[in-house]
Amino acid sequence: MAMTRFERLLGLLLRAAVRVFLAVFELFAPQRGSAEQPRLPPISSPLLRVPAIHLARQIRRKEVTSVEVVQAYIDRIQEVNPLINALVKDRFAAALQEAAQVDKLIEEETGGEDVLEDRLPLLGVPVTVKEAFALQGMPNSTGLLSRRTVISGVDAPSVALLKRAGAIPLGVTNCSELCMWLESHNHLYGITRNPYNLGRIAGGSSGGEGSIIGSGASVVGVGSDIGGSIRIPCFFNGIFGHKPTSGIVNNAGQHPPPSGQQPGFLCTGPMCRYAEDLMPMLRIMAGPAAEKLSLSAEVDLRNLRFFSVPHDGGSPLLSPVDPQLIQAQKKVVERLEADLGIKVKEVRIPQLKYSFQIWGAMMSSPGKDGKSPTTFAELMGGGKRVWPAWELFKCMLGVSPHTVAAIGLYLCSSQPSQFILQQKESLQRELEELLGTDGVLLYPSHPQLAPKHHQPIFTPFNFSYTGIFNILGLPVTQCPLGLSVEGLPLGLQLVAGKLQDRLPLATALYLEKAFGGWRDPANITTLTTQSLQLNVSFTH
Repeated sequence: MAMTRFERLLGLLLRAAVRVFLAVFELFAPQRGSAEQPRLPPISSPLLRVPAIHLARQIRRKEVTSVEVVQAYIDRIQEVNPLINALVKDRFAAALQEAAQVDKLIEEETGGEDVLEDRLPLLGVPVTVKEAFALQGMPNSTGLLSRRTVISGVDAPSVALLKRAGAIPLGVTNCSELCMWLESHNHLYGITRNPYNLGRIAGGSSGGEGSIIGSGASVVGVGSDIGGSIRIPCFFNGIFGHKPTSGIVNNAGQHPPPSGQQPGFLCTGPMCRYAEDLMPMLRIMAGPAAEKLSLSAEVDLRNLRFFSVPHDGGSPLLSPVDPQLIQAQKKVVERLEADLGIKVKEVRIPQLKYSFQIWGAMMSSPGKDGKSPTTFAELMGGGKRVWPAWELFKCMLGVSPHTVAAIGLYLCSSQPSQFILQQKESLQRELEELLGTDGVLLYPSHPQLAPKHHQPIFTPFNFSYTGIFNILGLPVTQCPLGLSVEGLPLGLQLVAGKLQDRLPLATALYLEKAFGGWRDPANITTLTTQSLQLNVSFTH
């Protein structure tokens, strides 16, 4: 389905308008030159460069204590958080006490290391949690001023499962207001910054998690995703993330709670600096439902079918894909074909052009009970009605408790049309038939590299590259692919059929070895976008 002449003209006009607005914004917005942007200090402790599952093993074997690991991460957070503003509330004293209890437990354990590994696979390992999740004793405001006094009395189920596996939470991290924007900014905690360039956004809504992990101040964390809120921050901060098949991980214990058809689109999942931590984190967070995913089954990448879609087909609402991202995806295709001896098929899926319209229509659709979802205005008001036009006027005067992005999201809500619903059903069928039980699709995570602060206001629909897969319920793994010429992370999405989460997870392990995975932001001036020439094992 090629673009019509009208769509091409509309796209040109919209992009020209965006360039004008950005030019005006750049002219009047306070800016600091890139040369003035401070860099993060280098990572000094070797413990901060060890994957979570290896840290757990070292702790069990008494090669290092949990107190030493937790203290190393606390020191790193205190070092970088004044720059990135990612962690918004800590529990350092409690974490150190829990780490000491872990070390005592290991000293007294008589059943051996295997018993501990089976019962407590993350024993003594520090984690961070998105502030939108309930973590006992921690705030749960979701950046909303009216919820500033809300303190969680219990843990969200996914958080409770991680704690039951021995993980030690260090605190909660920033998010966008009500978790519905791709920049983690609110009037309660302020703005979170990208560790690779403090003048760039960390993404949202799990941007605090992305930034704290990407800066080397956390190794694994908990995020949520209803339109890309795990994958976009992972992309912008150069780390790994996984949006599971819908319904696999319990979404309870989050604010705001989903309504209408949204419970089928919201996903809770892991965000990790190292690919090998994704599967164990998912296994723990999914609980008994993990059995549906056959995560222990061996995956031979040479037996999979790979497909590549370079862009959405040219929606006039979205920015064109950055050439560096297109080139990075081509390098992945070339590497797969050279190493695995397979042929990656490039495909065009015309319905993807309507990704934003599909996402917006389904997000506003009534649930099975016939009830419409809670409006964004109601959520913003905390039970009281908020008038977006009035809030927008107050925002211009600097007296609104809400961000411009949150107000704008309400104004952009849409109702489903029959044509869009037909496109959604057609896309669902086509992708499910294409991927089957042995297919992996390569697709851009976002058309742009991490934008400068506040600039996504001028390109609000670009999240559609991730949001469409929430509507389809498919599992997606976000994978970093080195750095751009500006020193910003590159990456792509790996998409599979429902319940086939192990396929993109295995592919991410391969790509980490092939392209180097996470890069230390403190060393970006010495890095290149070239992939590393490493020997890679194809069976995981």
